[in-house]
Amino acid sequence: MASPLESLIASGTKLWLDSIDPDLVRSNFALGATGATSNPVIVSDLIKTGRFDDKIAALISEGLSDNDVAWTLTNQLVADAQSVFLPVWEKAGGNDGYVSFEVDPLLEDPEVDMPHDERVAKYIELGKHWAEGHKNRMIKVPATPAGLDALEELCAAGITLNVTLIFTERQYEAARDAVWRGAQRRENLDSFKSVYSIFVSRVDVYTEQHLPQLTDEAQGQLGIVNAKRIWQMNQKFWSDKPVKHQQEMIFASTGTKKPEDPPWKYVAAFAGSDIETNPPGTNDKVQESGVQITSQVADMPSDAVLADLDKHVDYQHLEKTLMEEGIAKFANPQKALLELIAVKRASITVG
Repeated sequence: MASPLESLIASGTKLWLDSIDPDLVRSNFALGATGATSNPVIVSDLIKTGRFDDKIAALISEGLSDNDVAWTLTNQLVADAQSVFLPVWEKAGGNDGYVSFEVDPLLEDPEVDMPHDERVAKYIELGKHWAEGHKNRMIKVPATPAGLDALEELCAAGITLNVTLIFTERQYEAARDAVWRGAQRRENLDSFKSVYSIFVSRVDVYTEQHLPQLTDEAQGQLGIVNAKRIWQMNQKFWSDKPVKHQQEMIFASTGTKKPEDPPWKYVAAFAGSDIETNPPGTNDKVQESGVQITSQVADMPSDAVLADLDKHVDYQHLEKTLMEEGIAKFANPQKALLELIAVKRASITVG
């Protein structure tokens, strides 16, 4: 009998790891993962283990600032993960085997209050910089106003994009259309690949906090329904486009937030197509569960559940609320990462 993660992959899902921990990358690659993604929280957690103290000390001794240490280490960790998944990328001809590199989240820091046009230009500059020379690296850009306005130029420059922090159909459409405009400015579409990361569990946290009037059957279902509807939109849009590679959804934030929910709730719900970036702990729990996962991505809850959600959900309010929270969760971990490196620097200096 196939293991749970093997059954997930057999259903048609590409399994990507939500980590660039070198050990987890190798172990999850062995389990069938074909890509990975990075963010500042992941890098901070790795630094906290102490496993990279010697590397950090060496970078500091070279005279690098805390910011440069953070990005040099991040770049190296992502590049190391890329080397593990490069054979996948080569075998898939560029359709799989990527590792995502997140552009500086501090561009969205409300405290910085950078002018919009300057922020857009910075996304384009940094996206091009971190993509240069990397075959199987995706540049991760958030679906913020500035991030969205940077997408066309980045795609036109030949960069492979992962548009993240998507919560609504409006954001998805704006991102997809900008990327497609950029793609059509390329000489050809042979290497064109894009993915769109729709966040799932945070949407259900939102409904619990803001929509207590939902029925028991509908509560906890919007994350799945919303993501599946966007997946359907994505399938339809690309079906008649002359593209070589799949332009896919990433189902992200697939770890459950409620103890009573089975750990495979979201993992199983999206089985059958596109990509899941599951947290390592979620993969472990799913693997331990013994459940056999079959394709469910095209399945929807009952008409009554859908009607209840459609009656009560204000997607404009949902997007505004979750983006405000998302930007804070985007920027604050980068600040924490820099503070962590400053502490390491102080300990090295004192030592």
